[in-house]
Amino acid sequence: MSKVDHIANSTYKQVHVWRLRHFSDQTYLLLLSVVVGLLSGLAGVGLKTAVHVVNKWLLQFGWSTPLGGNVLTLVYPLVGILLTVLFVRYVVGGSIGHGIPSVLFAISRRKGKLPPKNMYSSFVASTLTVAFGGSVGLEAPIVSTGSAIGSNLGRWCRLSPKSVKMLLGCGAAGAIAGIFKAPIAGILFVVEVFMFDLSMTTAVPLLLSSLSASLVAYFLMGQGVQFAFSVQTPFMLSQVPYYIVLGIFCAFTSLYFLRVTDGIEAWFARRRNPWWRMLLGGTMMGVLVFLFPPLFGEGYGMLTTLLDGNSHSLFDNSLFNSLGGSGWAVVAMLGALILFKGVATSVTIGSGGVGGTFGPSLVVGGLSGYFVAMLLNMLGLPMQNPANFALVGMAAVMTGVMHAPFMATFLIAEITGGYALLFPLLIASSVTYVTISPFEHHSIYARKLAERGDLLTHDKDQSAWKLLDMQKLIESNFVAVREGDTLRALVNAIQNSQRNLFPVLSKDGTFKGVIVLDDVKRVIFKPDLYDDCLVEQFMHPLEEGDVVRKGDSLTDVVNKFKVGDRYNLVVLDDDGHYIGFISRANTFSAYRQFISETSDE
Repeated sequence: MSKVDHIANSTYKQVHVWRLRHFSDQTYLLLLSVVVGLLSGLAGVGLKTAVHVVNKWLLQFGWSTPLGGNVLTLVYPLVGILLTVLFVRYVVGGSIGHGIPSVLFAISRRKGKLPPKNMYSSFVASTLTVAFGGSVGLEAPIVSTGSAIGSNLGRWCRLSPKSVKMLLGCGAAGAIAGIFKAPIAGILFVVEVFMFDLSMTTAVPLLLSSLSASLVAYFLMGQGVQFAFSVQTPFMLSQVPYYIVLGIFCAFTSLYFLRVTDGIEAWFARRRNPWWRMLLGGTMMGVLVFLFPPLFGEGYGMLTTLLDGNSHSLFDNSLFNSLGGSGWAVVAMLGALILFKGVATSVTIGSGGVGGTFGPSLVVGGLSGYFVAMLLNMLGLPMQNPANFALVGMAAVMTGVMHAPFMATFLIAEITGGYALLFPLLIASSVTYVTISPFEHHSIYARKLAERGDLLTHDKDQSAWKLLDMQKLIESNFVAVREGDTLRALVNAIQNSQRNLFPVLSKDGTFKGVIVLDDVKRVIFKPDLYDDCLVEQFMHPLEEGDVVRKGDSLTDVVNKFKVGDRYNLVVLDDDGHYIGFISRANTFSAYRQFISETSDE
């Protein structure tokens, strides 16, 4: 053991002894949740501040063409993606995971363990990407950072896997709460996206973490929040049909966003050379940002100006500046930004940039709501407030993309400082969720994990049978006999075995049946029969209901246990060769252990 390891172990032991004397396990977990919240809040404030400072500094330089536009924006995204690729490749070591999906995988398959490098890698990489104009969000990197802080703190304190997962969730809740100063949204994010069960065991640590992060953000950044907006036009019952239309529109906008991001990221993944991906994607991003300046960076500045009623700012520093006075031009620009925001996000990520889709979904939602309101007004229908529609659209598209209607609703309610839009938020989010559900059963973060069977859901029974590894439940310490063997060979097998089942195999290893010890007890003490009886006389040929294949799921295994009174099932490969047995006792013991580790009460 090195001197550093010795000091670390000694320090831990001292802290652990002191903790046992002064705090119960539950109190200790609550104190750690506050620490995780404070650190997550600091990470969020630090990342947002760094990106804002660099963005402001870069955009002060301009090189305009005769028609408008800033030529330097053709280069900025490429520089940011290049720096990100170099950092990931040579500093981090080649990979930093896939943000929130990596955290979900850690929850379901790794007992909440996240690598220590995740505490800084996403933070730095996303800063480089977004500061130079990458059109992605900072929320997912901050969530990844906060989750890694909680996970590694829990592991350093040598907490149980369940407590480590709890602190991981506290880090994620603190990250969202700190970014938006929205503690309720932080809690609901963990419940809906990370699929934590909301109980007293989880609610209090999540609440403490969210509040701590929010207080840090208030202390360091003041009272203002992103999209700070006071609702001036109240909701009226006559507007219900228009918010339903908005919900439907946002559902298909969400579906478009999901399909575009999937398709473009997959296209980039097929380009094997990372430098070619970086060059191609950086160039494409430069062109997009040059043509549509609002695509530069996260896009929250654009939303803020829209909420203030300044829709003509969409044309600032662009080639289309002369068109900014027309209402239909604004509608066209909004439509173009809705179409190209998803493209810009997926190009940034696919080419090597680091960031998330949380922010882009908010931006697309705000654009969608403003677009619908402007279109209704331009068509001569009853006047709608574009700012209200933009806020409701933000919640609706987030619902469609992330399948988190309550988090989306309360996030917008909290950042607007009240619940004046609660009814339209709920209406549009519900309509969007119902409309998109037949097309997408999981959130953007969980879809691929669900396809692989690696997703932990609120249905713990279903999750148990999907996530438990059947291969680990197969027992192979059974002594086999061969077809044609005599009773003497079976007796020798009995002497060398501690099991009461004996598989019978053909010469090539194909499974033929099973012998039960109880069936040979009557002849086992008759040595004169040892060379006259063959094992086939005692063999039970098994039916299909007694057999499972190597590729079957545990759900299939459990269903066969439920059908009859079987206590053991034989496991065969696709060619009928014997692998082992799987027992009812071991299967349900593993199930009970899984439930005890994942349930909170």
